[in-house]
Amino acid sequence: QMVFTASLPHFIAVADSPARDGRLDWTSDGCSAPVVGSTGLSFDFTDPCRRHDFAYRNLRDVDGGRHWNAEMRRRVDDRFRHDMRSVCDGNWSKRARCLAWSEIFYRFVRGFSGP
Repeated sequence: QMVFTASLPHFIAVADSPARDGRLDWTSDGCSAPVVGSTGLSFDFTDPCRRHDFAYRNLRDVDGGRHWNAEMRRRVDDRFRHDMRSVCDGNWSKRARCLAWSEIFYRFVRGFSGP
């Protein structure tokens, strides 16, 4: 639910809450994009990266990893793309650049994360 159903603002509110489920790994290293990091002149992907980290760190462990496969990874990465694009929608003056960066981040994740 926190990955695929909850809105990004709701996810962040829960992640920042002291009442969040302590059994889950809520840590994040932000966007680990070389040189660029989580933010640039036309984007701030910190929150999408937080949810993406949450998904990777927790869904791999559900039922001993039985559900973590190429299809689940694709769903998580597609949600990451959706979240980044939603950030771009709030920035009309720099939207085209933001969308271009979101695609770079998405393609990087698809190309260099496993399985």
